[in-house]
Amino acid sequence: MKYLRLPGLLASTMFLAANAHADFIFTGSMAGTNEIPANGSPATGFTTVTISDDRTLMTVHVDWSGLTGGLPSAAHIHCCIAPGTNVGVAVGFTSFTSALSGSYDHVFNLLDSTIYTTGFLGTFGGGTAAGARDALFAGLTARTAYSNIHNSTFGGGEIRANLAPVPLPAAAWLLLGGISAFGAMRRRRRAQ
Repeated sequence: MKYLRLPGLLASTMFLAANAHADFIFTGSMAGTNEIPANGSPATGFTTVTISDDRTLMTVHVDWSGLTGGLPSAAHIHCCIAPGTNVGVAVGFTSFTSALSGSYDHVFNLLDSTIYTTGFLGTFGGGTAAGARDALFAGLTARTAYSNIHNSTFGGGEIRANLAPVPLPAAAWLLLGGISAFGAMRRRRRAQ
């Protein structure tokens, strides 16, 4: 009787996993010590980059506080180079808030070539928005992208976040757990 429940549990788990929203999320804590070269700014921040499951939209959310080098003059995502080094801008943050502390939210169309800098579009994207999108996604996944906030005192950036992927969604773990449990039950049943 207990084996009759297992296929239902497995089917439910698979349904939940198949219908889970599978966005890709990348985050990082911003600090002056993450900049290259590091600086002594006491400012802090946090960046969240969410790429839609179909990889057409990128939502950027940045919270920061305590900038000491003046109002932000620019903020962006840089890609694609190993941590501990610097690289050019991939995507500039349109209409970034000019405040010493604040929040920024913006949705970018990853298939719009105008969101990428000319250098990134040509060097990493092969001249196409789809190529630039793929390069940016690969860089984020490989942990070779970072976001930072620049101002007049810290021209190279006052605070920086090295962006890293957030682990697999919970629904996928449920699916893997359900498959493992199903396999264990089948092995146990065959052993009896």
